[in-house]
Amino acid sequence: RRCLYHWVAYPDAARERAILAKKAPNVPEALAAQVVAFVQRLRNEDVFKLPGVAETIDWAQALTYLNKAELTAGDVDETLGVLLKYQDDIQRLQGSEAAEIIRKVKADIAAQPLG
Repeated sequence: RRCLYHWVAYPDAARERAILAKKAPNVPEALAAQVVAFVQRLRNEDVFKLPGVAETIDWAQALTYLNKAELTAGDVDETLGVLLKYQDDIQRLQGSEAAEIIRKVKADIAAQPLG
């Protein structure tokens, strides 16, 4: 017997935000934008297991349950286990690397036109 695999590409940021809004409508818009942008950037990093859309949803909901309105380096460090599956990936990203991704995410969002 053989298994058939169908690989589905990760959605772009706009599609992932739409999915997040549908699956987790309680997540504040600003937080959702930052979470999706962070995950989109993280998928370009060298991690053993890239986070999927389910992890994006879980992470956004966890941050919302913790009453977070925006990403901070400390919040990311404390909650990366929701997003990443392997301890080596979590340890590598915690601290300055996560903080740099957050800085880039917030700069990208600030540079986007309103509308």
